[in-house]
Amino acid sequence: MPTPSATPSRSTASRRLVAVVVLVPVLAALALWAFAWPAARTAPRDLPLGVAGPPTATAQVERQLARQDGAFEIHRYADEAAAREAVEDRTVYGAVVVTTQGPKLLTASAASPTVAQLLQQAVERQAAAEGAEIRTVDVVPAPETDPRGAALNASVLPLALAGMAAGAAVTLLGLRGVRAVSALVGAAALIGVITAALAHSWLEVLAGDWWAEAGVFALSTLAVSAAVAGLAALIGPAGIGVVSFVVMFLGNPFSGASSAPQMLPEPVGTIGQWLPPGAGASLLRSVSFFDGAAATGPALTLTWWAALGLGAVLLGSAMKSRTKSTGPAIDKELDKGLTPVG
Repeated sequence: MPTPSATPSRSTASRRLVAVVVLVPVLAALALWAFAWPAARTAPRDLPLGVAGPPTATAQVERQLARQDGAFEIHRYADEAAAREAVEDRTVYGAVVVTTQGPKLLTASAASPTVAQLLQQAVERQAAAEGAEIRTVDVVPAPETDPRGAALNASVLPLALAGMAAGAAVTLLGLRGVRAVSALVGAAALIGVITAALAHSWLEVLAGDWWAEAGVFALSTLAVSAAVAGLAALIGPAGIGVVSFVVMFLGNPFSGASSAPQMLPEPVGTIGQWLPPGAGASLLRSVSFFDGAAATGPALTLTWWAALGLGAVLLGSAMKSRTKSTGPAIDKELDKGLTPVG
């Protein structure tokens, strides 16, 4: 006959078994959905594209682009110089310039090799249907050492993992308050320097200012690590899992690093830019290839993540300190009240 103490243990073991059997397939399904669904639905959606030239000459080009069911968001420019400036400022991914010698396509493979190839194929197909030949000019080319942007895309996951590891280490080692903040900032700074040394100096896949790129890597890491440690400081170790889930299952597949945010289904592309992996990839492209153009948005996103996370670390430490100091005070008051008089 089982003892009373044995029954709860078996019940607990059964619940844990059921939890594992159910939870693992659910997580697998979520991972498949998060990573496979955006990849399977990759297509241009309101992709910013410029059209330059006299209105009478560009009208036909605009009509042809408009037939592609909202694939492109058309920006009009007076001439090629204005269109080039827009590409360099990351206002558009490319531009079709109508000239007397025929159409010309301006692209920026540094912004996204995938989008540059897509634009070239789409415009060349239309030109071929009309019997015209189009010239393609890569205004901001990707580096020869990484023409497809594979190395930059591959940096998203390691930085996210480094941030999660740093935040988890600070939490599990029991660091609090200023010490925790110092550890997070110091680890992020060191990661930024090491990553810039590898990507810029050794692999030569980045072409911007070395220290600015190191700063981007550091800020991207700090945004994740501070969020992990901050939420854990407020709700306990479960915060590590919550932030890690958001970063891994949403941030990475929704980042658009391998293509562009406008190539992902809505609202996936927008959500991805609100999370550290997407904002970090966009900021790195701006700093490395476009002299900081369009860097404000992603920089602010990462800064908010880092600031809120570090603030949560300090707040959580203050709350725990207050709880510890209040406990003994209450015990003393109780002891005084229970002390017999006379």
